[in-house]
Amino acid sequence: MTTAALPLPNATTPLLAVEHLTMRFGGLVAVNDVSFAAANRQITAVIGPNGAGKTTLFNCLTGFYSPTIGRLTLRHPDGKTFLLEQMPGYRISQKASVARTFQNIRLFGGMSVLENLMVAQHNKLQNASGFTIAGLLGLPSYRKAEQQAVDLARYWLSRVRLLDYADWQAGNLPYGAQRRLEIARAMCTEPVLLCLDEPAAGLNPRESGELADLLTFIRDEHGIGVLLIEHDMSVVMSISDHVVVLDYGRKIADGTPHEVKNDPAVIRAYLGEEEDEELPPEVAKDLEGKGV
Repeated sequence: MTTAALPLPNATTPLLAVEHLTMRFGGLVAVNDVSFAAANRQITAVIGPNGAGKTTLFNCLTGFYSPTIGRLTLRHPDGKTFLLEQMPGYRISQKASVARTFQNIRLFGGMSVLENLMVAQHNKLQNASGFTIAGLLGLPSYRKAEQQAVDLARYWLSRVRLLDYADWQAGNLPYGAQRRLEIARAMCTEPVLLCLDEPAAGLNPRESGELADLLTFIRDEHGIGVLLIEHDMSVVMSISDHVVVLDYGRKIADGTPHEVKNDPAVIRAYLGEEEDEELPPEVAKDLEGKGV
């Protein structure tokens, strides 16, 4: 559902507003009355122990699940508003411009690196082809759209340092390169909101640092709102503008990285400490060493 006649959002209007989101599977409540906002041109991290409901939340936002209760409002910078909970999944990507990556890599392994990025632009090319007619006839309008798609793919391959591997089969790339390719593919859809589900999983420290640089580039240079699920706290705390913490499906903290890391409820959820106890010295020293 979209309402294009709404006034342009002001500086305080969130890009994404999650209101009272609840997701039940029979008697299991995976997400329980969660509300938070994510701003445009910011990185919002959703963290929490395993089983906290983070991926279920993402599945609701991207149309894999229909929430039991709740409203998910996406407001584009141009004023268009989409109620994601009322849209089928393919429309969330196609019309609301929400892109997503997954915990497990989902590239087209038998296609080339370049072809993976061209497939991401299928909707634009299909529209430009007039549903194949202009493409079959090789009309100038389609050739122009096709060249623009190739240029966009080459741009993102350059940004993720994979331009020299454009002709490789995607499945033959090293693991870290496949992670970067997934993000490049998502960016080729030209999203308003980029949702990343554990993009640092399986990366070594150098690769995690490169990932952090890439995400800050996307935020700062392309003005994209990023919603991030991540267990690597060195990445989360170094690049996030806003952190939301879930535990057993409930939101237990919401604020800046500094506020969240010092929240007693967060410390207890991760470490099992009493609320009035401080972080163990070795943990506090490790966090300080990572710039937290």
